[in-house]
Amino acid sequence: MINDMDLHPARIPGYHDGPFARRADLLDERLFWMGYLYSWGGGGAGRLFFGPAYAWADHRAYQERLWRRADWPAFTIPLAGGYRLHVVYRTVPGEEGVDYLVHHPSWTRAELLARNDGHFMGPGLSWPDLLAAMDNGLPGGTTTDPHTRLLLLLPAFGDAAAPREAVDRLSAALRSRLRIQDAEPLAEAMLATQGLTGPVRWATAEDGTRVNDGRYSYRNPANDFALPGDRLARVSAALAM
Repeated sequence: MINDMDLHPARIPGYHDGPFARRADLLDERLFWMGYLYSWGGGGAGRLFFGPAYAWADHRAYQERLWRRADWPAFTIPLAGGYRLHVVYRTVPGEEGVDYLVHHPSWTRAELLARNDGHFMGPGLSWPDLLAAMDNGLPGGTTTDPHTRLLLLLPAFGDAAAPREAVDRLSAALRSRLRIQDAEPLAEAMLATQGLTGPVRWATAEDGTRVNDGRYSYRNPANDFALPGDRLARVSAALAM
């Protein structure tokens, strides 16, 4: 059962003003997860995901209703030190997508880590980042359940050094939230593909900032669109909490 304690923001500084909506109820719906995770699995993982008996018409109708909402479903995961990760459905006609942001009340603007839409950007989270968010158990967000947190953040994740533990954790989450009993082959396929960008390599810069080599990542300082150095550093600090 989802713990609906989401203190969803009236606005996210430096981002859009919404309107944001607390929709923890969506996280109990299998059709929500099927659409949410499908693009991250891709290819062979997608075939495992849906299976031969899956009702494609039900999936399509559900997704159409979700993206036609007037409000923006938003989910929040607290981090230590008062930081928060936000996952926001941007239900703007013609500009639909899911955005992944990190913010702290002392910041004048949230930092966009990744986005999943027609112009995918990311990844924004390494495996240690993901672990810190899903296992901290902090209240005050949409859910404290680590399985749900893992799946919510998965489309923003990419890490070529993800350990065997990642397969085990993702398998458990798929069994818990999507009721997929033979989840290990799917988890292995998803982690082999890792979304639209594929796995990236992470490194620690001389100043301690965590960066990656992803062509589409805001956390790759070699990219023209990367976050400036000071903002890369504060994102690293937030996710290390």
